[in-house]
Amino acid sequence: MRLSRCCLGIRPKFVVFPILLILLVGAALTSLLPPAEDHGGDGVLGVLRRASLQNKPESAQGHSPEGPQEKFTIIIQTYNRTDVLLKLLNHYQAVPHLQRIIIIWNNVGEQTPEKLWDSFSPHPVPVIFKEQKSNRMRNRLQPFSEIDTDAVLMLDDDTLISVPDISFAFSVWKQFTDQIVGFVPRKHVSTAAGVYSYGSFELQDPETAGGDKYSMVLIGAAFFHRQYLKLFQDQPQEVLSLIDQTQNCDDIALNFVVALHVGKQSKASIRPSGVFVKPVDLRNLEKDASSGYQGMWHRPEHLLQRSYCLNRLTHIYGVMPLRYSNLMVSQMGFPSYANHKTRG
Repeated sequence: MRLSRCCLGIRPKFVVFPILLILLVGAALTSLLPPAEDHGGDGVLGVLRRASLQNKPESAQGHSPEGPQEKFTIIIQTYNRTDVLLKLLNHYQAVPHLQRIIIIWNNVGEQTPEKLWDSFSPHPVPVIFKEQKSNRMRNRLQPFSEIDTDAVLMLDDDTLISVPDISFAFSVWKQFTDQIVGFVPRKHVSTAAGVYSYGSFELQDPETAGGDKYSMVLIGAAFFHRQYLKLFQDQPQEVLSLIDQTQNCDDIALNFVVALHVGKQSKASIRPSGVFVKPVDLRNLEKDASSGYQGMWHRPEHLLQRSYCLNRLTHIYGVMPLRYSNLMVSQMGFPSYANHKTRG
């Protein structure tokens, strides 16, 4: 028994001394690390932003921390999904830094649910309904006077994104304000004959068999600068006619607009039109709509139309401006690039 007490008395020393040694070694190693200010004090996104700024003109680099860049406007275009729309409006009321929500009402001739929505007031975020004279896909890309923030978050009327995902993507957009920052990447591939095909980014290139890269970020769930709404309207009439004829491809056309603009602004290096943010909680509520209305992406000709649009847009502009990227920004760090299979 005496031997046991002796051993118990000695054992703590064998525990304390190694802990002290580890703490001393850790302190010594920490003192050798460069201070946080050496990296700008803003982490990985700050490093990415500085790398991006190296390719931007000086006029695009000096954003003030105050003003319209600190808030954003949500734009949702809707058709035959009023019940789902009301769910989304209720959900997005909780999003921080949201200035207002603009609803593009494509149910021509039908009354908006504005009175019903207002009857549940007060709401922290104002909602504005914009009634349209025709049900056109590109109605959502108008430079409405009510948009007084630099950032626009465009969302499909069946897409619910978590508040943390939106807040994180907004913080990413503020580092890449001249690009589309969103949750749904896509890509184009080309044959030796110069014919382009459209698909999700696991689509293999017929020449190099390369996958796991993207060249577009779809605007059904994405941030971009309001300047692109005006630039979109300034496109050749052939582009706008193409979108109206197909009732498709306005998102591809906007990626062309952004890619062309970015290319002009940064001649030293060619950058992609978008930055992919990996979502944690993105849901499709299409099945919740009592109308049973299905989006146009269900049409059998949908992917063929989008490939057709890629080739027509390239012909109209005389160039293929889209560039590839494999950057995936994640709230969980920067994991190995993983396939992100979604619709559209």
